[in-house]
Amino acid sequence: MSPSDLGRSPALEMRVELAVLNGVDLALEPGEIVALVGPSGAGKSTMLHVAGLLERPDGGAVLIEGRDCGALSDEHRTLLRRRALGFVYQFHHLLPEFSALENVMLPQMIAGVARAAARRKAEVLLGRVGLAERLSHRPARLSGGEQQRVAIVRALANDPKILLADEPTGNLDHTTAASVMQTLIEIVRWRAASTASSRSRTAGFMPEPSRSRSVARSI
Repeated sequence: MSPSDLGRSPALEMRVELAVLNGVDLALEPGEIVALVGPSGAGKSTMLHVAGLLERPDGGAVLIEGRDCGALSDEHRTLLRRRALGFVYQFHHLLPEFSALENVMLPQMIAGVARAAARRKAEVLLGRVGLAERLSHRPARLSGGEQQRVAIVRALANDPKILLADEPTGNLDHTTAASVMQTLIEIVRWRAASTASSRSRTAGFMPEPSRSRSVARSI
């Protein structure tokens, strides 16, 4: 994945433009974990929205699997997001009327996976993050850390090549945040992942090789 020379300048009142992104370049390789670090309003979330094909940049290009996504129709962008990208947000956005198991099954079934196969995979993923005894629990009966673990495995249910996480521990206390980040790191080590956070503690949770290569970038 290679967002290159990105620019994003939403128009404000009186035709004043605010340059949120200006000439930003970022490349993600398989298995790499990158933290985008900066103060609130620096453009981290905008960067992830553009990289995740949720917004179109005013300039530059987003390449996924070597393909320039700028010319894709909205329909094809949606199909590419569904196949290649996973998203984790600061708030878990789990469907409250469904159990943890069902929340992980749904994106698979939307992608065409049979119900039985979706259930088996959801059980494996939830078991991997220590939630084998919480399969039937709805979000309201889960702790904040458990809710975020469900959100992580839901994002990975369709085997995305890239996981984009926007302040995934922003609503959690330090101890729970550390545990959730460790889960996130372990389960996506074989994928390219980008994590944006305005909290410096998130970069501190990143694995040592990533920090030593200075992949915690300021924007």
